[in-house]
Amino acid sequence: MNFSKKQDFEMKDIIVVEKSKAMSIAETIEYVKHSVVIKPILSKVTGNISTISFDAGESLLEKIIPFDRFVQIIEGISEIVIDGVSFNLRVGQSIIIPAHSSYLLKANVRFKMISTIIKSGYE
Repeated sequence: MNFSKKQDFEMKDIIVVEKSKAMSIAETIEYVKHSVVIKPILSKVTGNISTISFDAGESLLEKIIPFDRFVQIIEGISEIVIDGVSFNLRVGQSIIIPAHSSYLLKANVRFKMISTIIKSGYE
């Protein structure tokens, strides 16, 4: 089946929360014991916004992505390691993980965060 570029773009857009409605972003996701939970808020081919909760002691494997990633802590304290340098972020703090950098997200205590990835500009 052939799609025009516009149709293909629209079919890949995912919106999980209702637009034009106020929300408490920290309440959009819950903690699950011994888990990392990822909930997409808005997902498009040009990037995405997700909330992520980490139970204490959990982490995401070290990885490298080809895009910048903006992270903001909305509950708890996070340890983020970028190219071997560790940052402890608290509620309200944020950091940009540069494209092509090695990074690791760790929960020494449980925390929630917003993750925004912008994919344009790297074609």
